[in-house]
Amino acid sequence: MGSMTRLTLPYPISANRYWATRVIKVKGTAKYRAMTYVTPEAEQYRREVGAIAAAAGLSSATPGRVLLHVQLYPNRPQDWARRARKEPHTWDDSVMCIDLGNCEKVLSDALNGIAWADDKQLRRIVLERMEPDEKGARLEVVVEYLAAPASLFGSQEQAA
Repeated sequence: MGSMTRLTLPYPISANRYWATRVIKVKGTAKYRAMTYVTPEAEQYRREVGAIAAAAGLSSATPGRVLLHVQLYPNRPQDWARRARKEPHTWDDSVMCIDLGNCEKVLSDALNGIAWADDKQLRRIVLERMEPDEKGARLEVVVEYLAAPASLFGSQEQAA
């Protein structure tokens, strides 16, 4: 395995608030075109993630294969102890939480160009929803740079 960096990041915003679509009229025609853009709230989230990543040493997009391990911690509700007494093993299933697919897309977009150059470098993504705790809503993230495996065919010289 290669090098790894651990990050504690803010809880992600919803993809519904990350991207927005605006319909604009094409000048000089009767046609309209939809334009999707990153919202100001999303830009703020990207800046926060970028600053935390830079402080952890991820200041430039690294080439190579990447493993991304994400633990999503929802906010713990005030009545969590009552819920836990009632349903000790599944109390947190009813806690409001962004879904894991939504979380991954927002996070990978925020880290793209910072922790890796392009999303195609992501070779493995592990997503986990965790039980809310006293530390609050957040993401615990590990970015691990993987060594490329040895070629199945050996070197070019052996193939000839």
